[in-house]
Amino acid sequence: MRFDGSKVVLDTDAPDPSPAPGEALVRCARVGVSRADVQIAQGKLPFRGILGHEFVGVVESVNPAPGREAPQSAWVGKRVVGAPQVACGRCERCRAGLSQHCPARAVLGVLGRDGCFADKVALPVANLVECPKAVDDDAAVMAGAVSHVLHAARMIRLEGKTYITVLGEGVRALLAAQVMGRLNASVRLLCSRPRTLALAEKLGVRHRPLEDAGQRFDQDVVVECDGGDARRLRLALRFVRPRGTVILCGTSAPLPPSDSDLMGSGAPAGAAALAHEDLALVVNQELTIIGARCGRLSEGVEALARKDVDVATLITMRATLNDAARAIAAAGGLA
Repeated sequence: MRFDGSKVVLDTDAPDPSPAPGEALVRCARVGVSRADVQIAQGKLPFRGILGHEFVGVVESVNPAPGREAPQSAWVGKRVVGAPQVACGRCERCRAGLSQHCPARAVLGVLGRDGCFADKVALPVANLVECPKAVDDDAAVMAGAVSHVLHAARMIRLEGKTYITVLGEGVRALLAAQVMGRLNASVRLLCSRPRTLALAEKLGVRHRPLEDAGQRFDQDVVVECDGGDARRLRLALRFVRPRGTVILCGTSAPLPPSDSDLMGSGAPAGAAALAHEDLALVVNQELTIIGARCGRLSEGVEALARKDVDVATLITMRATLNDAARAIAAAGGLA
């Protein structure tokens, strides 16, 4: 399933991908429809190619890197998930352990690399994480989203905080509320959609309709999980107390590969929409704003194996690959 610039189309003649040295060929068993897939299909992200970056599958073959034939070939037959960020491995940031911020990175199905909405996908062996039997295929697809909120939860000490609010309508908000609720019983989810409120109730997550919550500048921490919209940040700023913290955990448009492009037309559209009074609020209230992106995929798998989060409840639709366009359209009504 690829986006051709105007619509999502099924390409029945697409050849299997050819793994480069050090890459594995994985036969996909499940793929997840993410917010990024919806945004690409709506023309909001400038990607053309095979969609999808959340998957679980079985390694069919490996094209070993020179000198690593034996250890890399051992992946054949293993059930795996894969981190979608593909770094160069050579730049200063990669050498410093910041490969998630590699300026030359590609992102599976989002930025410069075909994704997993296909029978098979190619990905570096270094990006793979083996799935234990305790994590079934349905849960494994969500390992990336779980690792993201685990990473966000470590950005600031949540234990002992009196008031913590999670803002959001989607999967990450429901996952964040579960993960952070294990660290602090005061965590509450604020959302508007009846479906999200019903899921929160089913998951045992403290929740309240957003419209019923007063903006009193009294929350110690606000975790914004929808992303990509200055209005959401503006809302978060009006919930958090002076010297409080806002964690931006939502996914939004990827930054251009070169940091030098940030001051040009490549800058996120939402940034320009942030009003002067919002920036003044950050200064006057002495607020801390923290961004949280990605996370260690292995930690997401481990959390799923321990049953720390309920992800099965979050599945709202199943479809075959042939019907992926309809599934993406349906997810667009929830994103």
